[in-house]
Parts: sequence; structure tokens; C-alpha cells
Amino acid sequence: MSITASPQAVRSFCITRSAKMVSRPKVVMAVRSNTISAASILTKLQKDCATPLPVLRHMADAMAHDMRAGLATDGGSDLKMILSYVDALPTGNEKGLFYALDLGGTNFRVLRVQLGGKEEGVISTEFEQVSIPPELMFGTSEELFDFIASGLAKFAQKEGGKFHLQQGRTRETGFTFSFPVKQTSIDSGILIKWTKGFAVSGTAGKDVVACLNEAMKRQELDMRVSALVNDAVGTLAGARYWDDDVMVAVILGTGTNACYVERMDAIPKLQGPSSKSGSTIVNTEWGSFSNGLPLTEFDREMDAESINPHEQIFEKTISGMYLGEIVRRVLLRMAEGAELFGHFVPEKLLMPFALRTPDICAMQQDMSKDLEEVGSILYDVIGVNSSTNLRKVVIDVCNTIAKRGGRLAGAGIVGILQKMEHDSKGLIFGKRTVVAMDGGLYEHYPQYRRYLQEAVSELLGPEISRNIVIEHSKDGSGIGAALLAATNSKYGHDF
Repeated sequence: MSITASPQAVRSFCITRSAKMVSRPKVVMAVRSNTISAASILTKLQKDCATPLPVLRHMADAMAHDMRAGLATDGGSDLKMILSYVDALPTGNEKGLFYALDLGGTNFRVLRVQLGGKEEGVISTEFEQVSIPPELMFGTSEELFDFIASGLAKFAQKEGGKFHLQQGRTRETGFTFSFPVKQTSIDSGILIKWTKGFAVSGTAGKDVVACLNEAMKRQELDMRVSALVNDAVGTLAGARYWDDDVMVAVILGTGTNACYVERMDAIPKLQGPSSKSGSTIVNTEWGSFSNGLPLTEFDREMDAESINPHEQIFEKTISGMYLGEIVRRVLLRMAEGAELFGHFVPEKLLMPFALRTPDICAMQQDMSKDLEEVGSILYDVIGVNSSTNLRKVVIDVCNTIAKRGGRLAGAGIVGILQKMEHDSKGLIFGKRTVVAMDGGLYEHYPQYRRYLQEAVSELLGPEISRNIVIEHSKDGSGIGAALLAATNSKYGHDF
């Protein structure tokens, strides 16, 4: 198996800190008498987080089983196995000007691409990112989509240079919408619920494409949505444009998801005629998987206190939103029960999500003898001075949580590959198969990537692993959405 990633990635993800440790940190709350040691807490954590081969194999098998159950009937398993209605993937023949809109968090991104077919490929791309005002995350549907359409209209007004819209045509855009939707066609989908801190009123149960199209009309923007996709589907399409062997795409960032190419005759719940290609992309929504995961008391406490208890358990063990918070909870237990930081608990350590995944990533990159960068981050984030031995304990905690996350993500990938191979012998394991990866966690956390790779190799063995290529597809979802807009253009394939 091969794996690729950007060499300068860590610097952009991990925040370098250089605070001088001179003032006395602010601490609160005296700890109770020391009855346990930090070492014993760490030992139990490592035991509870352990991912030996039998655990990984059980998890991969359970993932494949839940995929089949989710394909058989809606609600058949934790995995929603949502049909994307993407029945045709980019071939390289696409020509013309196409747009993409990517909404998946506190920013949205707009992109345009000029395609030149087989001879010229991607001629040029441009993109802009726009921050969404916090009040719009809790406003009305009309307010949010009007703001987005306004940003898209301003971006379209700057069109020029190498970008040319064919005369008589309406601009077409792909819409990457990374929230749970019940897709009803390639260009329509009903919002199931908002996530990621959004609580916009008047949208749940409505077609998000219709909401955007109506907002674009109000902005007098001559553009229509021709493809609705999520970030995983967009990544697969973008990677497939360059490499025909791409069969799976995985997002590992703040959140996580995976999709793959599925045979239509392997989807019992699918009603109606099959596509000409006989295949489609299935969005697994694998963040909701929960079967056989090695969980700790810290995971259960975090889940119970979350805004969605008992949901998204896989996501809460492997994604960037939560890894730092799990580490914080472990360190808090060590501070309260084992006096890790002395006789007091640091005030900042009591704050949920005060320690972020970029912080634990940065600490794990510190190879200095005294772990000076670790000490600097602990001072900046938690407000404590620390000894070298204390810093080593913190690194051990970070590594334990990152190792479990990476190995579980790897087992999830193998589960998808196993399911595909079982249905079509030799289709996956008998030839080169590419898994396209995107997301800041995967891109910027080298230890996490390594643990993921090790798990895949252990589960598949050396011979099969040689055929599985795990490849970084940076920002693939944006251009992938634009490519799907081209593939599903209302003007057909008259390129």
C-alpha cells in the first residue's frame, strides 16, 4: 500500500507557540487527596483504547455488515447509506465554465473552473472563501441563503480572463452541502437536520437546492444548481477526474465521512430503473457507526454532555473536532485525581474544547530533548508550567488517542473495501484501487496518517496492500462539485 501527503502540512495545521513562562498561571479548585497515579490512569486509558488486530477485524467486518443492512432498507443500520444519484463520473471530456459552492461549516467557498476537455484539461481555477456571520447560523433560511447567493453573485461578477461562458447558456454550479440530507435526485435534497453548530429555522424538511435557487433569483444571479453533493462525493469525483482507479473517498477533518462506487444491483432499497452505467456513488455517513468500538469513560462522558448524545460515535472517536477534547478530559482526570499539575486544577483545563486537535498534533511534532514546544503549548493553552516528565505523560495521552483514531479510521476503510470485494471478486483487491483522502486532520497530522496506514496494512496483509493506494486529494470536493455540474449539465454532453 502507498500513501502520500503534503510534506509541509504540519506547519500550517499546528500552531507554533513561543510564550515565555514567567507569570504565575491562574489555577482554581484544590484537588482531593492523591489516591491514584497519573501512570495508572494512563495505563487504563491505553488498555481501553487498544486496537489489536482482532478488534480491528471485528470492526471492519461490522462496518461491512452495517453497510449491507443500510443498503437493504432505510433505517436498516446505523449507516444511512444515502444514494447520491451521481450515476456518471467525470471522464475528462468536459468543456466549459462551471462553478462550485461549498457549504460545510462557518465559512463557505465559491470556485469556478474552465474545462478544456481531454486536450487541455483544467485550464484555470479561481476561488474565494467567505465567513458566515454567527447570527446567520441561528437565523432564518432566507437570511442564510440570501447571504450565500450574494457572495456567489459578487464572485461571478469578477469573471474574466481565462473564464468564458458559452453564449446563450446559464451558469451552472455544483453545490457541496455537507449536512445530512435525504437526496431525491442529482439536483435536489431534503435537509434532515442542521449540524456543526447551525440552527437555522425554516429549512429542515425543505429542498436545500430550491432554497439556493430561489435566493439566486432574488439576487438576480443567472445561475442554477445542476448537482448537489456532499464533500466526500465531491472528493471522489474530483479525484476520479485524474485517476480512473479511484473507488472510495474519505473525509477526515473537523468531521468525517466516506463514500464509494456501488453497483446498483447491490442496492435492494433502490427503486426505479438503473442508470446506464449500472453504478452510483453511495454516501455512507459513517460517522454514525458504533458497532464494536473501543470506548473509554472519557468518550462516554463527552458523548453524554454533547449536543447529540448517542449519535455520531465513530465521528467522536476519529475526527478532528473531538480528539483534543478527549485528551483534555484525560488530563483533567489526572489533575483532579493524581495531582498531575500539583495541588490545584488549572482553570483553563476545566473549559470544554479548550485543548484542540491542532494543539495535540503540534505537541506530537516536538522532537526536542526537553519537549520545549510541548511546555509552551501547555502554558499557552492550559496555563501551567511543566516539567519534562509531565510533558512526556501528556505526549503519551495524545499519542494514545491519536493512535486509536487513526487505526479505527483505517479499519473503517478496510470495511468498505471488503464489502466491495465481496460483491465483485477481484474488483478491488485484485487490481490497483485508490482511496482518495481529504480533510485537515488527515493532511496535517503525520502520526494519525501513519497509524491509519498501519491498520490497513495489518488487516489486508502485504500482498493485497500493494494494490491499495491511499492518496491525498487536497480540496478535491470543490473542483469535484464543479466537475459534477459539468457531467450533469442541462445542456447534456454537447461539449
